[in-house]
Amino acid sequence: MANFNKVILAGNLTRDPQISMMPNNKPVCEFGMAINRKWRTDNNETREEVCFVDLIAYGRSAEIIGQYMSKGKPLLVEGRLKYDQWESKEGGKRSRLRVVVDNFQFLGSGGGQGGGEGGNRSYNSRPAQRAAAPASASMEDYGDAPSMDDGGAPDGDNIPF
Repeated sequence: MANFNKVILAGNLTRDPQISMMPNNKPVCEFGMAINRKWRTDNNETREEVCFVDLIAYGRSAEIIGQYMSKGKPLLVEGRLKYDQWESKEGGKRSRLRVVVDNFQFLGSGGGQGGGEGGNRSYNSRPAQRAAAPASASMEDYGDAPSMDDGGAPDGDNIPF
């Protein structure tokens, strides 16, 4: 059976990102996001709920998020779920589920600094595998998908979507 672990979130940071360094001098950024959901009930009442999510980014992504983001700023994140377990100092078992950031995009006005795209910029934390590969994820990223390493583009009948 194939497995798939992908998360896409858009929300606002709940706290300033915290940058630290791993023992191998690789930067790590931990931060939280709030994702709001609004809907109307059958009685036409407006309801809202908030989901709070912990996130972690590594490498260059960690540096960029730590440098440009702060509490309250909007962010679009693509990543995967990771379940961590550990034992507390008191001996109790602890766990948490958080999102490991693979890609992200700044949202919002960009502080009025121009740029023509409303301040939206995308970042991919995975290095490019081939110089001619597009910036977006390919079907090869999903395990059992057919490989297109023959150097040529697939014909219209072989496009996997």
